[in-house]
Amino acid sequence: MAMNMIDPGQPPGPGASGSATQTALVVFTPSGRRGRFPLGTPLLQAARSLGVDVDSVCGGRSICGRCQVEIGDGQFAKHGIESRLGHASAVGAAELRYAEKRSLQPGRRLSCQALIQGDLVVDVPPESQVHKQVVRKDAEHRVIEVDPPVKLYYVEVREPDMHDPSGDLRRLEEALAEQWGITGLDCDLRVVQRLQKALRAQSEQGGGWTCTVAVREQRVKRLLAVWPGFRDKIYGLAYDVGSTTIACHLCDIETGEVVASGGAMNPQIRFGEDLMSRVSYIMMNPGGDRALTEAVRGALNELAGRVTAQAGLEVEDVLEVTLVGNPIMHHLVLGIDPIELGGAPFALATDQAINIWATEIELKVHPNARVYALPCIAGHVGADTAAVILSEEPHKSDDLRLIVDVGTNAEIVLGNKDRLLACSSPTGPAFEGAQISSGQRAAPGAIERVRIDRDTLEPRFRVIGSDLWSDEEGFAQKVRRTGVTGICGSGIIEVLAEMFLAGIITQDGVIDGGMAARSDRIVADGRTFSYVLHRDGERELRVTQNDVRAIQLAKAALYAGVRLLMDKLGVDHVDRITLAGAFGSHIDVKYAMVLGLIPDCDLTKVVAGGNAAGTGARIALVNRSARAEIEQVVRRVEKIETAVEPMFQQHFVEAMALPHKTASFPNLAAAVDLPAPKMVEGGDGEGRRRRRRG
Repeated sequence: MAMNMIDPGQPPGPGASGSATQTALVVFTPSGRRGRFPLGTPLLQAARSLGVDVDSVCGGRSICGRCQVEIGDGQFAKHGIESRLGHASAVGAAELRYAEKRSLQPGRRLSCQALIQGDLVVDVPPESQVHKQVVRKDAEHRVIEVDPPVKLYYVEVREPDMHDPSGDLRRLEEALAEQWGITGLDCDLRVVQRLQKALRAQSEQGGGWTCTVAVREQRVKRLLAVWPGFRDKIYGLAYDVGSTTIACHLCDIETGEVVASGGAMNPQIRFGEDLMSRVSYIMMNPGGDRALTEAVRGALNELAGRVTAQAGLEVEDVLEVTLVGNPIMHHLVLGIDPIELGGAPFALATDQAINIWATEIELKVHPNARVYALPCIAGHVGADTAAVILSEEPHKSDDLRLIVDVGTNAEIVLGNKDRLLACSSPTGPAFEGAQISSGQRAAPGAIERVRIDRDTLEPRFRVIGSDLWSDEEGFAQKVRRTGVTGICGSGIIEVLAEMFLAGIITQDGVIDGGMAARSDRIVADGRTFSYVLHRDGERELRVTQNDVRAIQLAKAALYAGVRLLMDKLGVDHVDRITLAGAFGSHIDVKYAMVLGLIPDCDLTKVVAGGNAAGTGARIALVNRSARAEIEQVVRRVEKIETAVEPMFQQHFVEAMALPHKTASFPNLAAAVDLPAPKMVEGGDGEGRRRRRRG
């Protein structure tokens, strides 16, 4: 496909209107690149010579249809050019065949078939660009650039010849060099094992010696896979391995599109609910690390099978995998004993990114697929936090940003383009419904939204699976199938915040038994009191004093971690807060601040960021340059180990109060009617006087 482009700096001739040089000026948008080309040059060839971003798998054979462009018609004063549809060759038989089989949008041309006949302005639409941009639709609306680490190339291979002893692989490499300019390839044995059948399968069907190959460009160029004939889709999996749940996204690597998603409980829970209990299990049971590794790998394979089946694909269609998780999950998936992470100095086996074969961790996908595990940051701050940074980009921000990935462990990042700090804080599973008397995982029938009348103390609520509140007509019929089954994480946060705002809970977190005179919802429960959120016959869903304590402990650990980073950075406020993670994306940010999970901030600048770790895994899956970026960024993140910081305990004790014992919340007070201070006698059965401040 070599060609001679005329120097764009030479004096422009009249193009198709009788120039002696018979050239035409072509301007490509949106890049603005321009050049003069001999008449009859294919637009795709012209674009490539200028470095214009135009996609193609088939190499100009009008098979893939990815090189579609739009030709401008009219005067373009900005470019100093008159472009006409007639300045390109007429639609030919190849384009008509493609349009009939695959459809071609009105006004679009295949740039590999449209020949230059005169001056042109040619627009390359986003879907025809190699480095596509996919908008992530969330509160932050940001753009993800697609720069896939694996690309497809369709090639025509020279047939074997009795007089030429060169093997199939050599002739395939020659074809890639001649038709795509790809040289210096490494090749795996698994490719060679499949190569001959792939080439001959197409030839036997009369399709010639053609095949499609996948080339991975990550540090070295590597021939990854080969298929008979033409193929234009490859897929990858992005895993976010949490200690409680595992999320999996199946993506079209070349477009960035999420084709299917799935999630599952982490089966390691049977060995321990939190990370340290799993490490303890390993310490006390020889071979326990292998048992936990087998369990999590089984879940990864189950999810791979589920999402590929959901998309109508086979697991062998998956050629690339990215993996993120906290350090202990990271180590266990990779088959590394995590015992060293169970005690100081919390040493990682490696803090670098890892590139391995999928078969090395027993992933049942394409046998030659690769796995990229993002780098960990520190012994308690893992690849999931690196993925959150990649997704939310605090290192590119002028504002001071606080990002909290709320889960069984809370990963916290604070900073901006000048400085980044990170830590992990042990919040436990209370936010996800565990250790709560009526708590449960988010599922149909679980209470997720709560409001309490300030005068009557009567509650109303919404459950997952219903858009009606409990006091609205038709609610009972709406939830007849599931019933009201329990309280999930977001519901727990809201009911406790509402109880505080209604005066049922004191600032110190005591359910005020004196309020029983106002409502039969406050009931004695041994030496303490409980609040009855829902009655269904003989069954009651209660919020107990122990429930309040469990949330206080979790939120105090979270806030103390945040405050510790603020101390290290020397700041007393933040500009923006993002709550990430499955739990963080579902809670109302106002109620999170009422309880004191996060410091005071303008509520309009507090957002739920969704599964930012999963998004970061997806970005790394479809953008190879993002991998290099995050590997550089994590090296300058300052790691703070909360377990050895003397101020952590003081911050923890002060953060037990609602929203906080000493910190002020002016932004919250302007948005919410905080209760006035009051003195309460007893309440917790110990007869101690407790004071609550608004």
